[in-house]
Amino acid sequence: MATAKVHYQGNLRTQAIHIKSDTQLITDAPTDNNGKGEAFSPTDLVATALASCMITIIGIKARNKGINIDGIDSEITKVMSPNPRRISEIIISLKIPNSDISSEDQKLLEKVALTCPVALSLHPDVKQTITFNW
Repeated sequence: MATAKVHYQGNLRTQAIHIKSDTQLITDAPTDNNGKGEAFSPTDLVATALASCMITIIGIKARNKGINIDGIDSEITKVMSPNPRRISEIIISLKIPNSDISSEDQKLLEKVALTCPVALSLHPDVKQTITFNW
């Protein structure tokens, strides 16, 4: 069964619909590639998906170990290469507010984040620069 549908609305904009939940999102081409940049670009979503995946996997492992990680924040920077146009680097800074996490558990949570499904699905040429701020 399909996961999503994408409809081209014209003017370099798409509407994606998650079939199971009917959640919708809009993408625009970025301003540096002929677009309006009024919404996430498809490559923005790739970079953002990496951070979301890392935080989700940290959450799963933390919950299983009884560790509170509520309030994790991230900042994502996507770096594009011009020729061929592609994502060359994704820079993510994760800020974990719970300072009571042991160094052993910090290392475990970092390891699971760095091996989340999105991280492992990206081409090896896409540099992943991840900073954990405990």
